[in-house]
Amino acid sequence: MLRFDAECCTHSTSYNFTFDVMASFTEALRHAPVPLVRAQAALLHRITKVYPKPAFGLVAEEVVITRPFCRLIHFKQVRTGLPRVLVVAPLSGHHATLVRDTVAALLADHDVFITEWTDAREVSLDHGSFSLDDYVTELRAFIRHLEPQRLHVVAVCQPTVPTLAAIALSAAAGEATPRSLTLMGGPVDARRSPTVVDKLATDHPIAWFEANMIHRVPEGYAGRGRRVYPGFLQLAAFVMMNPDKHARAYWTYWLDQLRGNTAGVELHEKFYDEYNAVLDMDAQYYLDTVRLVFQEFALARGTWRVAGELVEPAKITATPLFTIEGELDDISGLGQTEAAHELCTHVPARRHLVAEGCGHYGLFSGSRWRDSIYPDVRDFIRSHEAP
Repeated sequence: MLRFDAECCTHSTSYNFTFDVMASFTEALRHAPVPLVRAQAALLHRITKVYPKPAFGLVAEEVVITRPFCRLIHFKQVRTGLPRVLVVAPLSGHHATLVRDTVAALLADHDVFITEWTDAREVSLDHGSFSLDDYVTELRAFIRHLEPQRLHVVAVCQPTVPTLAAIALSAAAGEATPRSLTLMGGPVDARRSPTVVDKLATDHPIAWFEANMIHRVPEGYAGRGRRVYPGFLQLAAFVMMNPDKHARAYWTYWLDQLRGNTAGVELHEKFYDEYNAVLDMDAQYYLDTVRLVFQEFALARGTWRVAGELVEPAKITATPLFTIEGELDDISGLGQTEAAHELCTHVPARRHLVAEGCGHYGLFSGSRWRDSIYPDVRDFIRSHEAP
């Protein structure tokens, strides 16, 4: 049983939380037994249930390409002639629907595609492992398929690194590259303003991560026996970054159930249905990411090789670059995404935006994204659309 008292809490905000809980619990005892039982049952159900992969639920979707570890999805549009955009969704524990708000805003003015990464526990061992190199290779293939001369790319968080690598390798090979590239809140150079996430990676050797974070998929799944970094571990890590915030959210949910506050209940369930729906990542991809991105800083240092080819962002000469960071981002610190400008020394145009008062998720979801950030992304894409 969790104890929300001063003795077990480490943050000063927890003291206020203790008094809030005590006062609310006293109020709860005044309510009839039936609402109290209902609230208890609802909370227990939410804490223990399995959260399935959510649906985008925006417009009709079609699968353009199917690969063992990823599908390229197209959101069908009635209108034609819109700028074509590929959203590279994160592969960091959550499903691609985490960026639903990103897609929803883009659909107003663009023809949108997205990478939908597959839960590794559902991928048979017959397909082998999936590495960070494979991730880059998949992106290059998707970009080629979508015709880079017509394509704008938007990468959110984790994929900023492999997306920049994919475009750099294509440029070095003499291939066409996208009309524009937008990188949002990602660890291009995780040495800058290191966060709790970054420090965890540098505090332990890669052998520690392999020994403690990698597990086998159990029976009952298509990927049984596959070595993975389980989604539930990633979710636990996310929660422990802000434990008070999540504890308050569940306490408020319990009270809303008790009081019959339907709007509050629905708001909580909508957010946590998405937040708690997680996927497993192939062990090789996870360990590659920890080592290359967060320990060796290989992209920033110019030492990263993909399938033997050196990744050189300076080779990009035809793709304008837009980087976006959140002032209060506690996952990718200030300067980490902006570092791309120092690497991409020959891009034809560039822009950088720091969203004031914005945390990590606010960069691509919610009112700050819709009202303040998206208009700049839309205008950047328009300014580099084909005449």
